[in-house]
Amino acid sequence: MTFDPMWLFYILVFPGVLFCFVGGTLLNGLDRKIYAKMQKRIGPPIAQPFYDFMKLMGKETIIPYEANRTVYMAAPVVGFIALVTTMLFLPIFGFHAFGGVNADMIVIIYLLTIPAVSLIVGGAASGSPYAGVGLSREMVAVISYELPLVIVLLAVGRKAGGDGVTFSLKAIADYQAANGALISHWSMIPAALAMLLVVPCEVGSHPFDVAEAETEICEGPLVEYSGAPLGVFKLNYYVKQLVCSALFSALFLGGKGTGMVALDAVIFYLECFVVTFFSTTLIRAITARLKVEQVFKFFWTVVAGLALVSLVLAWYGL
Repeated sequence: MTFDPMWLFYILVFPGVLFCFVGGTLLNGLDRKIYAKMQKRIGPPIAQPFYDFMKLMGKETIIPYEANRTVYMAAPVVGFIALVTTMLFLPIFGFHAFGGVNADMIVIIYLLTIPAVSLIVGGAASGSPYAGVGLSREMVAVISYELPLVIVLLAVGRKAGGDGVTFSLKAIADYQAANGALISHWSMIPAALAMLLVVPCEVGSHPFDVAEAETEICEGPLVEYSGAPLGVFKLNYYVKQLVCSALFSALFLGGKGTGMVALDAVIFYLECFVVTFFSTTLIRAITARLKVEQVFKFFWTVVAGLALVSLVLAWYGL
């Protein structure tokens, strides 16, 4: 097997580390700025997430005496690696860094779980009982949105799979290039709505931020984190916002593209911005934070129900 030097470009530049870092911080900055304008505030500068990250990277890291130092420091890094790897699997209008992988949707389900697990493990490794409250809530959130997410992926795979169910994002991208974006198919609209609701919970954004709950349990699993590890966890939040929006774009907004990677990347990013606005910014501005039990009930009834509607419709070829 020969080494392709383009892999380094994919991993380090686009759609890897550099794109995730710049795209994630910019997306979060736009989200915060628009959210402030919706509340008639000036809001922070768009580059504020970048400033916050750099400030935290320069601060002292204080590790609790009771903490497992290795796990405590490794948890945020593992989460970031999983998010960058997820982005490498997503098709961008025909461009696919890790294209041709069979059943890559299943791989993405596992990869997207790793940042949540790293948050849980990191909070547990800190040895703080206050972090324990937050990580238990994070576990409930993961259980809540995983079921609707799987059903959405099944519905999309059935719609694009012809006589069966495909778990290949490349096959889904090819189907949309030939038949138009899936969101234009009426049978997929309930699944798209379900996915728009899954994204903020997956990211940990309001009103589903039950794990951190800043006004209630003071950052939850991150209560003992400081310095660079906290900075990487915050970066994971920014990048996960981009990755989840990109997954929605790949599943429902795909198409032929222009054939020019740079232009298609810009269009893809604009789609991610639109998805972030409707799934995160708008929902955060008009809703109050839910209780833990309300999150679980909402996702296993309303959101899972929407996804099931699309799955049934797709299963019967509608």
